[in-house]
Amino acid sequence: MELTDKQRIRFINTPKTLLVKNAEILVTMDNSRREIANGALFAEDGIITSVGPTSCLPEEADTVIDASNQIVLPGFINTHHHLNQTLTRNLPLAQNTNLFTWLQLHYPIWARITPEASRTSALVGLCELLLSGCTTVFDHAYLFKNGNNVDVIIEAAQDLGIRFHASRGSMSQGTSMGGLPPDNCVENEEFILNDSIRVIDRYHDPSHGAMTQVALAPCSPFTVSERLLKDTASLARDKGVMLHTHICETFDEERLTLEHFGKRPLEWMEEMGWLGSDTWFAHVVHIDTLEIQALARNQCGIAHCPSSNMRLASGISPIKDFLNAGIRVGLGVDGSASNDASSLLLETRQAMLLSRVRMGLLPPEGPLKYSQLPQSHPLRDKEWMTAREALELATIGGASVLNRSDIGALEVGRCADFFTLELNTINYAGSLSDPVAAIVFRAPQTAKTVVIHGRIIVRDGNITTIDLEQVIEEHNNWSLKLIRGS
Repeated sequence: MELTDKQRIRFINTPKTLLVKNAEILVTMDNSRREIANGALFAEDGIITSVGPTSCLPEEADTVIDASNQIVLPGFINTHHHLNQTLTRNLPLAQNTNLFTWLQLHYPIWARITPEASRTSALVGLCELLLSGCTTVFDHAYLFKNGNNVDVIIEAAQDLGIRFHASRGSMSQGTSMGGLPPDNCVENEEFILNDSIRVIDRYHDPSHGAMTQVALAPCSPFTVSERLLKDTASLARDKGVMLHTHICETFDEERLTLEHFGKRPLEWMEEMGWLGSDTWFAHVVHIDTLEIQALARNQCGIAHCPSSNMRLASGISPIKDFLNAGIRVGLGVDGSASNDASSLLLETRQAMLLSRVRMGLLPPEGPLKYSQLPQSHPLRDKEWMTAREALELATIGGASVLNRSDIGALEVGRCADFFTLELNTINYAGSLSDPVAAIVFRAPQTAKTVVIHGRIIVRDGNITTIDLEQVIEEHNNWSLKLIRGS
């Protein structure tokens, strides 16, 4: 079968065969959640064909990686980000503000982002993610002014070699129409829909092992019209792409939707026809039991962004409640100006710890007689977020949120996306009684090796596909220029 241009991208510099051997532990995240001592995997044309002990796999390949004294994990999957925001991190005026004020301080700066600045912002954010073991990234871009467009971001991801889910996001209602952003930050709705068609037709690859996919992603219920929400959902389903937006992030959002629509955010999105297995929402912090049931019933996914939720004082998302209800949950580092990092290893740790904070703030579930049970009582076991559950969110959970069965685990038929971490380091000293848990409990460290579709993108902790030092210099110059308004 002849490959399309979209499919051909994945084979650029991909070795015919790849062998990883001698891993101290290889974490598969397969259905049995196997953790293989002295583990190995073999891949052909970027697809895994064998996984098991090193002694049971072939001894040679075109590319061989010796993972001695390392742990091998499936590539992490980032389900929510705003790459352009790497240009405006820790903005002084926005360091101690909640979401709406934070947005209003940033919108005018983001509207000045040029295509050149956009490219460097994408590369910086993507490289940070790579070095934390992330191999698949969703970017929620929604502000396209000053020549900036989604093409620039997609091309940066392709040049880097990372698996990428792009969004043709949108904002169409400025302050004059009751929206939050300034009028000069929004676009015409007809243009948004036409450009969405263009981006999908040019870039979206629905096939197994796709390196680039596209989602349609209005910024939020309060920055677009009712018509655009409905038309976007209709277009996405006609084109077979996913839907995404922010929802239930703050009390301010809840008050605004009640004031404008007479409904809570999730109820409004349900009326707009958005709830379904092709939709995932970012944040979902302020939500009640009936709404959790609605998300589960409609098979929606959730991108959990713990650092951003803490940074902006938005609240604590009830992740364990979502998981117990059978809802698909992944992790997102969120915008690099509301985190302000792009480390999925860090986000995995934060997800575990913040879930435990919530556990300590609330009484245990169940009859009143349990109200004084300590957190470590066996009847409260299901309330704990474990290290391995957090790793599931970062891997197989993220894959399920993006409706992909070809990534997220190291098993036959899935893409050879994985990373390794050195274990004999100061970071993990004293923790090797359980190396798998150690990478969540201990402070994150840089990945030693990152492989995407069988291609080495990070070797010995260094990006192999771009000159990162030059990109950082350009990025800092653009950042200061934008913030100073020069």
